[in-house]
Amino acid sequence: MPTELTITALYAALLGYGFGSIPFGLILAKLAGKGDIRQQGSGNIGATNVLRTGSKGLAAATLLLDLAKGFVPVWLAGMWFWQDMGWAALFAVIGHAFPVWLGFKGGKGVATNAGVSFALAWPIGVAYAIVWIGVLAISRISSLAGMSAVVAAAVMAFVLGIPTFAKVLTLIAVLVIWLHRENIKRLAAGTEPKVGSSK
Repeated sequence: MPTELTITALYAALLGYGFGSIPFGLILAKLAGKGDIRQQGSGNIGATNVLRTGSKGLAAATLLLDLAKGFVPVWLAGMWFWQDMGWAALFAVIGHAFPVWLGFKGGKGVATNAGVSFALAWPIGVAYAIVWIGVLAISRISSLAGMSAVVAAAVMAFVLGIPTFAKVLTLIAVLVIWLHRENIKRLAAGTEPKVGSSK
């Protein structure tokens, strides 16, 4: 990730933000007649909260589309201006978390960052997926799995010796963990809901 914002870096950032800011969870829930997902459960627009509507299919679709909106802009940036893939990666997650269309109130970036990780380098994506699925299977706590996965992605980039990607994934990890600050409080208090709960 370059230190200065060149014109191609700006293109990559806009590409990432444009894709990342599409609120698939909100759109799918409304199309399926589930109402405004922001008024239900945790109020989040991601797959975990969509699952609380009782539709596993809708939640799975949201998860896949949120993955795609992280993967596609980074993949496209890799073809058009590979040196600025990091900008596309960072802003895909920022777009998901702060979509202009929803008053800058979006999701927490876990699924989108999974897509980003696979697009940057498949071993990073695999590490992300293994940790995410593994922690979720053991704990059944979505927030804990997501935070663990974003850290794993940054660590894997360092292990692979890709400092450019390691830096951007570290920035993303810090952002995602910050977005989970209320979840962290509930984890500490032992009140964080598990997957399948209605809250």
